[in-house]
Amino acid sequence: MNNCQAYQKYNYYDMNNNMNNNMNNYLNNYNNTNQLYDAYTGFIRGNMFPKLYDPYKIPNPYEIQPMNEQAQLLTHLDALQFALIDLNLYLDVHPEDRNMINLFNQYRVQKEQVKKEYENKFGPLTLSSDALNTYPWAWINEPWPWRNQ
Repeated sequence: MNNCQAYQKYNYYDMNNNMNNNMNNYLNNYNNTNQLYDAYTGFIRGNMFPKLYDPYKIPNPYEIQPMNEQAQLLTHLDALQFALIDLNLYLDVHPEDRNMINLFNQYRVQKEQVKKEYENKFGPLTLSSDALNTYPWAWINEPWPWRNQ
């Protein structure tokens, strides 16, 4: 069998439609807000949806143990950012799910609050931060987040 014959053997249109239908059926079964992990648990598992979580070879994900307040706030920010991204992906497929939109906006507001708290205590996280509107220039203030202090 040559390459042309192998290519003609598959009906890619039907295969793609079947995959889309299967994925839509799969996602429609798990669009209930009550079935979500909290932001931190979703972050360490890599998925906000418990019924879609596959532990593969790690049945118990590594629990993050922040060493200080700065690391704790950064971990909280990471978890909230992960939740926002995962919910954004869900909302791309289900743009009319009001509960998920509300949850997305709650996490968005909470992330901004935690970010402000972090920046008030430890300095700016990004170059677009309002914490940089200071004199003298505050970007290089110590300690840097990766230093153990």
